[in-house]
Amino acid sequence: MKKAKLAIPLTLMVAFTIGCSNSGSSGSAGTGAEASNGSGQKGEVELKFMMWGNQAHMDVYNKLIDGFQQENPGIRVTMESVPFADYQQKISVLAAGKSLPDVAWVAERMVPQFMDNGILADVSEFKDDAEFNLGDFIPSTLDLFRDGDKLLGLPFSTPPVVMFYNKTLFDKAGLTDPNTLAKEGKWTWAEFEKSAQAIASKDAQNRVYGANFFRDWTNWVTLSSYSWSNGSGPFNKEITEFTWNDQYGVETFQMLERMMFTDESHPKAGEQVGFDAGNVAMFFDVYSYVSKAREIKDFEWSIAPTPSGSQGSVPMLGQAGYAAFNDSKHPEESKKLLKYFASQEGIQATSTYFVPPRTTVLNSDEFINQPNNPSKEHILQAVIDEMPKARILPGHVRWQNIDNAILQGFDRLFGKVAPAEDNLKKVADEVNAIMQMQ
Repeated sequence: MKKAKLAIPLTLMVAFTIGCSNSGSSGSAGTGAEASNGSGQKGEVELKFMMWGNQAHMDVYNKLIDGFQQENPGIRVTMESVPFADYQQKISVLAAGKSLPDVAWVAERMVPQFMDNGILADVSEFKDDAEFNLGDFIPSTLDLFRDGDKLLGLPFSTPPVVMFYNKTLFDKAGLTDPNTLAKEGKWTWAEFEKSAQAIASKDAQNRVYGANFFRDWTNWVTLSSYSWSNGSGPFNKEITEFTWNDQYGVETFQMLERMMFTDESHPKAGEQVGFDAGNVAMFFDVYSYVSKAREIKDFEWSIAPTPSGSQGSVPMLGQAGYAAFNDSKHPEESKKLLKYFASQEGIQATSTYFVPPRTTVLNSDEFINQPNNPSKEHILQAVIDEMPKARILPGHVRWQNIDNAILQGFDRLFGKVAPAEDNLKKVADEVNAIMQMQ
C-alpha cells in the first residue's frame, strides 16, 4: 500500500482506449543523436514516427530511437507528437495526401477504420523471426491487429481498467478494503455502491465522493464492465447491434442515476474532481494512470479489480499499438523500426508507463517493482490476473457517430431528461440506424 499526497491534477490518459497520455504537445520533435543535424547525410534513410504521447513518453522514445540509430547507422528517425483528440483525423488527412508517417501509434478504436482503408502494412513475417519471439505476446493482445492471415500491427500497451481506491478513506469509514473483499469473492457491484454511499460526505467544507467512473465526461466506456460482468454488453459480438438497452444496460444507467442524484456519492457532470485530491474513494481508469498516482503522498492508495457481477469481474482492456503503413518509401526499414520498438527490450523500456503485452515483461520485476507502485500482490490481483478476462471495446468504421449518439444518451441522463429505459431505447434506435448505414 502506498502513501499518497496531493500531486498534479488528473491527466487524460489515452482514451481507454489505450492507456497512454498526451500533454498537448504537438509538432515535430527532433529525436535521436542526429536529429539536430538537419536533413541528414546523403544516402541516409529518414523515417518518420508519429505518436500522441507526452514529454515523459517522448523521453523514453528518444532513448529507444538513439539505440535504433546506433544499430542502424544508415537510418535516421524523427518523431512527431500530435494531440490525441486530433490524431485519427490527422492520420486520415495524411493518408489522403499519401504522406503518412512510416511508423505510428494506433489506438484500438482507430484500427477498424485504418484496416477498412487498407493503409496498414502486413508484418506477419515477424512470426518467422525466432529472436523476435512473437509467441511472447499474450495471444489475445494480437487479435485487434489480425485480418485473416495478416498481422497489421503489434501492441505495446494493454492496460486493463482497474479501480484505484483511497485506503485512508476506507479505513476512516471502518470498511473492509476492496482487495480483501475481492479475495473473498465479496467485491460485487452491490458492495461497491454500498461502500460509495458509506464513504460519501455532503459536508460543503469537507466534500467527499464515494466513487467516480469518469476521467472526463465523454469517457463512458468504463461502465461497460457492469454489463460484461453479467453476461451482456453494449454491443453484440458481431458489433452489428447496440444491446445496452437490455436489463443490464438499464441497471447500469439506474446505478449511476442513484449515485449522482439520490445518494450523491458520485460527482455530477461537469464537476472537476481528481482522485489525487484525496476526496474520491474509488476511481476507475486504465492501469496506466498509476504513473500519476505514484506521485501521490497525502493518503494511502492502491488498486483493486473492478466489481463482480454474476459472471465475475470483467474489466475493459485498453490497447494501443504500433503500425507501419503501406505507402512508406522505406517499407523494410519501417518494419525494422517497428520490430525494434516491439522487441522485448523495447517493450521493457516502455513498461514504465504502459502495461506490456509480452509475457516476459509483464511478469518481470522491472515492471512490477517500480518505485511507488502498488504492492506486487495487488498488481497481480488487479492487473495480471484480470487481463485474461478483460475485453476490448470493439471498434467500428462509424465509431465517431456511434460514440456521439451514446454520449447524447449520457447527456440526457446527466440532465435527468428521461428514465433509463426510455433513454436507452432512444440510444438503441439511433445507434442501430448508424450501424445499418452502407
